[in-house]
Amino acid sequence: MPTRAFRIAYDGRPYAGFQRQPDRPTVEDALLDALRALGVLDGDVPRGYAAAGRTDAGVSALAQTVAFEAPEWLSPAALNGELPGTVRAWASADVPADFHATHDATRRTYRYHLYAPDVDDDRARAALDRLSGEADFHNLTTDDEGTVRRLDAAGERDGAFLVLTLSAGGFARHMVRRIASLVRAVGTGESDPERVDRVLGPESLDGPAGVPTAPATPLVLADVTYPGVAFAVDPDAAESARDVFGERRVAALTAERVVGDLCDGIE
Repeated sequence: MPTRAFRIAYDGRPYAGFQRQPDRPTVEDALLDALRALGVLDGDVPRGYAAAGRTDAGVSALAQTVAFEAPEWLSPAALNGELPGTVRAWASADVPADFHATHDATRRTYRYHLYAPDVDDDRARAALDRLSGEADFHNLTTDDEGTVRRLDAAGERDGAFLVLTLSAGGFARHMVRRIASLVRAVGTGESDPERVDRVLGPESLDGPAGVPTAPATPLVLADVTYPGVAFAVDPDAAESARDVFGERRVAALTAERVVGDLCDGIE
């Protein structure tokens, strides 16, 4: 069978992350259950199976990428027929037999929707500028190795939010969420801009001196780059994805209104 890569979007809020875990719902469980229901899988995982990344609990994705040996008829729309509404395939590409969705990715981009009405944009962007380039991010992760990265970091104001866009060949665990926490601290004036230099320095900063991990739910895996791979959008699958995520957007906006009514009504 040919090897095919699929772009997968998901609302990560109901899940305990992408990777399978005992007794906790994950995106990977939903995906493998769908393949099993379609008769594509009769074992643990399909031959050649790999994913671009292992997003944490609550983290969402626009362009999570999974690849495996798949029958010709397995389109994104067919896959959506067995996936829950919180998970949608929307594009695919035929790839070489030795393609590996994790190792062949050359660039990953995350967006963090930082709630920031009290953040000074100039201070926040100054912090992002200091974080850009090659550095050892050992103070912004729980990982003990593989902490040197070349990062591109930018921020764009969108109403009450500052949308952080972070791109690198790969990210250490919790790195994006700790960067969001650091940028917020500098942007609000809680920390001086020079703190970024101390965080990127050789000294290990633990305990109160360390950088906390920001919440997971504002984080989205926005893109994963594979040189030479051109993904074709499945029109039916893309329409289905827009419909179901549109419904979830309306539900979230309605919930925000209700909670706002409660908050504003308490004197």
